[in-house]
Amino acid sequence: MSDREYDVVLWGATGFTGRLVAEYLADRYGASDLEWALAGRSEKRLAGVRDELAARDDALASLDLLTGDAFDRESLDRIAARTAVVCTTVGPYARYGSDLVAACVEHGTNYCDLSGEVHWMRRTIDEHHERARETGARIVHGCGFDSVPSDLGTLLLQTHAEEEFGTPCDEVRGLVSIRGGALSGGTIASMVELYETATEDREVRRLLADPRALDPPESRDAPAERPQRGVRRDRDADTWTAPFVMARINEPVVSRSNALLDYPWGHTFRYGEALRTGDGVGGLARAGALAAGQGLLAGALSVGPVREALDRYVLPDSGDGPDEATIEGSSFEVRLRGTGASDHHPGGFAVEVTVRGDRDPGYGSTCRMLGESAVCLARGEVDSPHDGGVLTPASGIGLPLVERLEGTGVSFEVETVERGD
Repeated sequence: MSDREYDVVLWGATGFTGRLVAEYLADRYGASDLEWALAGRSEKRLAGVRDELAARDDALASLDLLTGDAFDRESLDRIAARTAVVCTTVGPYARYGSDLVAACVEHGTNYCDLSGEVHWMRRTIDEHHERARETGARIVHGCGFDSVPSDLGTLLLQTHAEEEFGTPCDEVRGLVSIRGGALSGGTIASMVELYETATEDREVRRLLADPRALDPPESRDAPAERPQRGVRRDRDADTWTAPFVMARINEPVVSRSNALLDYPWGHTFRYGEALRTGDGVGGLARAGALAAGQGLLAGALSVGPVREALDRYVLPDSGDGPDEATIEGSSFEVRLRGTGASDHHPGGFAVEVTVRGDRDPGYGSTCRMLGESAVCLARGEVDSPHDGGVLTPASGIGLPLVERLEGTGVSFEVETVERGD
């Protein structure tokens, strides 16, 4: 899109996560390696962010500021028409993102976000996938901690399996470890709204429990790995595990990637993930505590008066978030293990991919994932069979994003761990 004025417009630059993405783009690309602009509702607040960036690099004082409103379609059309990519951090996306997606679709503008709202992603697929294919707009949801490590990690794992063994893995399971970290007010707001919607809408509850929720019709009823409930023992990794709240997002995204890539991993491919809590009595106790805690929180957020009280008096306000020390002192690891068998390896084989981040997964690492997703889309650095549509990181960008993330503090490592003959 060389005719567009900007490579990337960052929508929501004044929010907590938006500022982190802006700082990342400023440090990584400055004002000369990328044509980008800041966008949001308040020009005054945008100017404040620009001043903060200019303190890091004088050249960033020239960044353009674009104003619009999430509910003013005309203003969103003006922004979408001027840029190759809209990169947005403004959630809950079900509340604030629909008109922006529609504007990008109509103008053939690429789009990436941090949405983990499966019910809304399902809606954008139903409403915009075919039109986005016509206009050439790549609409890529889930470009942060949910779901880049799971989705691109699985793509890398399966690519290695096919190269090494001539066939993909039948099943991939992910184990997630997080050290430190905290949730921002915006993330909490998205969670609260999701539980409120699920409480009132049976279809939303069904989607949240369905690992094939984002699949096209031909594979919606295929066998799938159901989201883990309760404590389980993972014998391959010799660890206890607990349910992972993001699994209900990541599992449908990985499944949709397989479908959009034309089922290279098979129609019955299964993906599942859980939190790794360690071995022994300590690991079992941690798994039990985490499982119980998640159950209690889900129950509390499902009760209207309790949810409102927590939102008003306990949970952080939108715009708040962890401090710099917390972000920089946190880290994550996602270890994916795929298993399969072939004629030449009837005893089975196993491939592992380990994704690591040296910052808080939800913010320090997520801002890098989202920022590099936007740059890949802007520069056409994609390996995808689709010129447009409502896509996933693996099906809409592919392994070029893994390459871009190398050296940013987010790494992907692949290895063969079993070779049955």
